[in-house]
Amino acid sequence: MRRLVIIPTYNEKENIAKMIARVFSLPEPFEMLVIDDGSPDGTAAIVKEHQQKIPGLHLVERTGKLGLGTAYLTGFRWGLEHGFDCICEMDCDFSHNPDDLVRLCAAAAEGYDVVVGSRYVKGGKVVNWPLSRLMISYFGSTYTRLVTRLPLHDTTAGFVCYSRRALETIDLDAVRMKGYGFQIEMKYTAWRLGLRLREIPIVFVERTEGTSKMSGGIFREALFGVLGLPFRKIRRRP
Repeated sequence: MRRLVIIPTYNEKENIAKMIARVFSLPEPFEMLVIDDGSPDGTAAIVKEHQQKIPGLHLVERTGKLGLGTAYLTGFRWGLEHGFDCICEMDCDFSHNPDDLVRLCAAAAEGYDVVVGSRYVKGGKVVNWPLSRLMISYFGSTYTRLVTRLPLHDTTAGFVCYSRRALETIDLDAVRMKGYGFQIEMKYTAWRLGLRLREIPIVFVERTEGTSKMSGGIFREALFGVLGLPFRKIRRRP
């Protein structure tokens, strides 16, 4: 099984070198694809420096901040084109523990199509978030379940493993949301297409370096975008 982790970056110079080291020290072999949106802090330059020593490290540079969802879609297409079987998405700020990549891909190897690193199932938790943000996240997931009937506890999770079958089934060109709503839309689409979903508990830790990319516009997109999902025609990839 060929495993790929996609990591979108924008101004992550404090974290990227450490993340590269962690991923390439895992007990199972992973390759990494960094999607950098023109970080002015030199994040891409750090990746290029490490590429000289690590053949499994890949970089796609884009001009300007084009959105989290479009970064992952770019990465998904790249991963399919390059023959990967297990394609994961993960933040660069260590809020997701890279060690958990092994567990997520192991579940995919058991036959699950979408494996979610979940904060809100038994054994999962959030560390160092202010109560206000925790409540927004938790009730955001509850709101999504009520509106869409999606059978997941952590619908907005950004630590997810997709099987090749899942990404070849979903029509990636039809995915509309660009911010954190993208995470909901991908899971909902997979579920509606009959793909197998599973949640694995993780411990989510608030970043200690760099700055969060959350904004009011991203939140509003997710809030209102969810309302339209049950009325959308879901189609398989042509």
